[in-house]
Amino acid sequence: MARVTTDPTSAGPQETHLFGPADVRLLAAELDIRPTKRLGQNFVHDPNTVRRIVGAAGLRAEDVVLEVGPGLGALTLALLPAAELVHAVEIDGALGARLPVTVAERAAVFQQRLRVHVRDALRVRAAEFEPAPTMLVANLPYNVAVPVVLHLLAELPSLRGALVMVQAEVADRMVAAPGSRIYGVPSVKTAWFASARRAGSVPRAVFWPVPNVDSALVALQRQAPPAELARERVFEVVDAAFAQRRKTLRAALAGWAGSSARAAEILTEAGVDPTARGESLGVAEFARIASARTQSR
Repeated sequence: MARVTTDPTSAGPQETHLFGPADVRLLAAELDIRPTKRLGQNFVHDPNTVRRIVGAAGLRAEDVVLEVGPGLGALTLALLPAAELVHAVEIDGALGARLPVTVAERAAVFQQRLRVHVRDALRVRAAEFEPAPTMLVANLPYNVAVPVVLHLLAELPSLRGALVMVQAEVADRMVAAPGSRIYGVPSVKTAWFASARRAGSVPRAVFWPVPNVDSALVALQRQAPPAELARERVFEVVDAAFAQRRKTLRAALAGWAGSSARAAEILTEAGVDPTARGESLGVAEFARIASARTQSR
């Protein structure tokens, strides 16, 4: 693997020049880029942070990485030497067009490893990626982080895992365990696809512009679903249970089941206490509830 450096004066032909704060601002000015809250644009400008992300991802030389929201390319430059190929999905056409140029300027030896897709990550399909991605590594736009992760895990069974940077509060919800005050829909739906753990915090100062929230890394490792059942049926139960999280499951699932009495029957068949609340159940128990309803129809 090539050594990564931020000093252009000492770089050899096998080295990559990572961005520093001045580089990010200069490139943004060149492109007349003004980061927007709508797209969740906060660009990382610290080379040590992107090195840390790549290191925490545990990439293998044969990995095909999917990066969502590469922006100006700070993380992309660090990913290219560590993977066989990087699929970069960027919704902003100007940024997507500039990324190959940036890689040619700063990591020329690795430019054949880059594939740019100017697309909305929430709409991409598996057929668009060849070869298929094996790892998701990204600084995700905070306003769509969980939907993007869930969509990609569902659409790309080839993903063996992920390391994503998200808002710290979102990270805590994704990794929360049953019984926690912050355990909810993101926790359960993430657990359907993967085991999740917090992999560290990221200071606000490494971003431009500086965000108003803290950031954190979440590591995901793909695991088999807890049941051979349509994911959509299980997620219907999850959504209903947490739509009124203060209510007992018997009451919260009344609309989903048809009545509170019917909900109680299904819950009993699934081995779940009808007076329990959704926040006390793991993903396997939600799957049992969905399965019980399917079998009793």
